[in-house]
Amino acid sequence: MGAADVADASGGAQWLDAVGDELWWAEARPDEGGRLTLIRRRDGGQPEEMLPAPWNARNRVHEYGGRPWLVRDGSLFFTHWNDQRIYTRKLAGGDVFAITPEPSTPQGVRFADLRPGPAGEIWAVRETSTGPRRTDIRRDLVAIATGAGAGGAPRSLAATHHFLTAPQLSPDGRHAAWLGWNHPAMPWDETELCVAAVADDGTFGPHRVLAGGSGVSVCQLEWDSPGSLLALLDPGGWWNLHRITLDGKATNLAPVDAELGGALWKIGSRWFAPLGEGRYAVLNSDRLAVLDEETATVTDVPTEWTAWSPAFAVAGNDVVGIAAGPDTEHAVVRVDLGDGTVSRLDAADEHAPLPAEYLSVPEKRVFTGPDGEEIHAYLYPPANPRYVAPEGELPPYLVHVHGGPTGRAYPVPDRDFAFFTSRGIGVVAVNYGGSTGYGRRYRERLREEWGVVDVRDCVAVARALAAEGLADPARLAIRGGSAGGFTSGAVMTTERVFAAATIKYPILDLAAWTGGGGETHDFESRYLEGLIGPLPQEKQRYVDRSPLAHADRLAGPVLLLQGLDDQVCPPDQADRFVAALRGKGIPHAYLTFDGEQHGFRKAETIVAAMEAELSFYGQVFGFDTPGVPRLELRH
Repeated sequence: MGAADVADASGGAQWLDAVGDELWWAEARPDEGGRLTLIRRRDGGQPEEMLPAPWNARNRVHEYGGRPWLVRDGSLFFTHWNDQRIYTRKLAGGDVFAITPEPSTPQGVRFADLRPGPAGEIWAVRETSTGPRRTDIRRDLVAIATGAGAGGAPRSLAATHHFLTAPQLSPDGRHAAWLGWNHPAMPWDETELCVAAVADDGTFGPHRVLAGGSGVSVCQLEWDSPGSLLALLDPGGWWNLHRITLDGKATNLAPVDAELGGALWKIGSRWFAPLGEGRYAVLNSDRLAVLDEETATVTDVPTEWTAWSPAFAVAGNDVVGIAAGPDTEHAVVRVDLGDGTVSRLDAADEHAPLPAEYLSVPEKRVFTGPDGEEIHAYLYPPANPRYVAPEGELPPYLVHVHGGPTGRAYPVPDRDFAFFTSRGIGVVAVNYGGSTGYGRRYRERLREEWGVVDVRDCVAVARALAAEGLADPARLAIRGGSAGGFTSGAVMTTERVFAAATIKYPILDLAAWTGGGGETHDFESRYLEGLIGPLPQEKQRYVDRSPLAHADRLAGPVLLLQGLDDQVCPPDQADRFVAALRGKGIPHAYLTFDGEQHGFRKAETIVAAMEAELSFYGQVFGFDTPGVPRLELRH
């Protein structure tokens, strides 16, 4: 499989929702610089593009972005990446024009999580840059006129917390509800569900907190009736669905030791949707399920599509979403809950399909760490029907470390992995302690232990694969991006298990990255207080766990890949790490990519990065890599 095949599949659907009897979603276009277009599919029709180039429906709120589009009253509204303003166009056709003012500084005012408000208004989160530092940010909830007043300054509604989700209007129009949280908490640590009365003139009264706070996270809310809300919260250690009345009484509709919600990295994510008559479509650890309020049960829907994104909708008695299976790549699908039939709704030939025999089917594994704790992982063995390994030879293996670190790997086909498995290199994706999907206790194993638990778990999995005779212990490598880049760097500077590492857009200098260091954005600027410890009390711990402080101890060669426009993990950190390697005799390579933010979106970048990584492993492990340019390693 070629690197171009990886780039081809790096697009795909996002932000799906139902609008009447139409389905809408955003779709990434790697061959167009990674822009997000918008797709509409009418009932019985074919997908049609509704947002031609150069429009790009992305936004920078929290730097990871939030819900970027809304359709109402015959018009499309969307956030445009280039200037972060909200634009609109009639669905019947016509010009595109802005409905928010041009900011005084480029991208200095951003909007996300677009929701319908009263009187034709749009409600959203507004993020405003207030100074030169990445952490100089103010947020509030705003109402944006779409009629005669369009183009004027948005009207501020509330600013209850430093971080907010957009308000949602109650069915009777008398109340608004939203989520809020403050530093140093992250949204999976604790959030508050707020409600306020909406006056006749559209202003908000004082807010009240109905749920959340004090170690309880609320990740999604929806109005159930004028007097009650539905929300996913985890007072028992698992995100379960609750009904919450306006007097603050909360009822768990189906108590289960299972995650029906997830980490709110992107505001506007959706893990449940009402089906009617006391039934709800939910994601049970990312599997589609039905929660029945009367029987207080959660029942998985039997389908081969076993991993659903938190962006799905209900259309009649059907559920529509973005899903994949162990041997099926992501697609927009519709599931009839009556007879269980599944139909694909996006263009089936949009991405060139790969022969199934070249896609390694993930195998669920549970390993035991040195502390006796479980370590969850998915194993992707080498898979190529045209070749077999020489007798007695074990394959190299890559330990893949997901980002976050409050994130997870999923048991789905992965072309990024298949690029290696089709060449005889195995991959294991480790959901180390701290990953989501296994409850709050598993997630909080990483509390003040980042750089310890994640390192220990990845090392334990690698050693176990070698002990089982599945992997060549002399040809193990570790790879990861963002937080996964940190873990990869931390492993290589503290352990002698891996022969090489690929480190993408990483965190390498903890103290400089967080808090007053100013080398990250506002959303995560105090994240490390929970992952490493409070400052200044634990300052030495930040130094001790920083790969940059121990660059001279690298266990082997490293490849660093970095986007030059990254605001989450800016290139400063990788620059300093590479500078520290000069003259040390450690083979390394450093590739940077202009115009790339956090994560790679352009097809040409993805191709270059994948081919460089393969050449890197070939040189370290001693095998040829025909068909890809040779990566120059420096010492």
